Amino acid sequence: MTWMTVAKKDFRDAVQSRALWALVTVFVLLSVISSYAYVEVPEMFGEPAGATFGGLLFFSVGLIGLFVPLAAIVVCYKSLAGEREIGSIKLLLSLPTTRLHVFVGKVVGRAAVLSFGLSVGIVLGLGFGSMLLGEINALAMLVFVLVTLSFAAVYAGIMVGLSATTGSTSRATTLALGFFVIFELFWDVVPMGILYIVEGFTLPTEIPDWMFLVTQLSPSAAYFTSIVALLPDLADTVGAAPAQTGGGVEITPADADPFYVTPAVGLIVLLFWLVVPFVVGYYRFNSADI
Repeated sequence: MTWMTVAKKDFRDAVQSRALWALVTVFVLLSVISSYAYVEVPEMFGEPAGATFGGLLFFSVGLIGLFVPLAAIVVCYKSLAGEREIGSIKLLLSLPTTRLHVFVGKVVGRAAVLSFGLSVGIVLGLGFGSMLLGEINALAMLVFVLVTLSFAAVYAGIMVGLSATTGSTSRATTLALGFFVIFELFWDVVPMGILYIVEGFTLPTEIPDWMFLVTQLSPSAAYFTSIVALLPDLADTVGAAPAQTGGGVEITPADADPFYVTPAVGLIVLLFWLVVPFVVGYYRFNSADI
């Protein structure tokens, strides 16, 4: 049994999740409603000059950045931990396959499920917005979709990797939710806390170069920054830029501009989150006593 066979079976099993389809339904509705609101009342979203297709793309990033982590938790947290808990992993490994094939198949299968649900929401939401605007940038749309699907694959790898570290679904749930809380809900505060401690319990008026890199360690922040890096002209047009604030304090970047203080660092961070959880997750799964 190859990793592709495992992925196909895993995809069929995962798409039967009612929780997943509930999330997809909510995402589609929110995507359509938010696109309509952005186009019809652009002043509410910081576009007094009027809505644009580029603005619609960047406006959608926030919704996608929330949907992907939540959907990844629902789809992936039991991917390996659940099978180890009920013992079905022993049957799977008794077939002519390897743990590497099983692990890769799980990651690919769950990434495909996430990408499928995400694609439905993007096509309906942005398609509806484009019709209202009467314009579309095909190249920007293609880049946006590719980066977004890569973001979904990154989160699938993270969650399957966390699931691979334990044989308990309750522990896998705790790890998945813990990652989400730290890196998605509180990561705006964490870098400021680090800076506050490093600077001797005071906040500087000038942000150090390394602070920008720390703020990009959240997968969703790296996703947004990657889109800015790949669509710089569109980002400049709509005024999109990686955040330089945190904890309610305005700070300005230092004059030096090393490579890690550029939007391109988002691509490197996404690659980091794609590779490291995969390696760590497979190592733990391969060494586990099943």
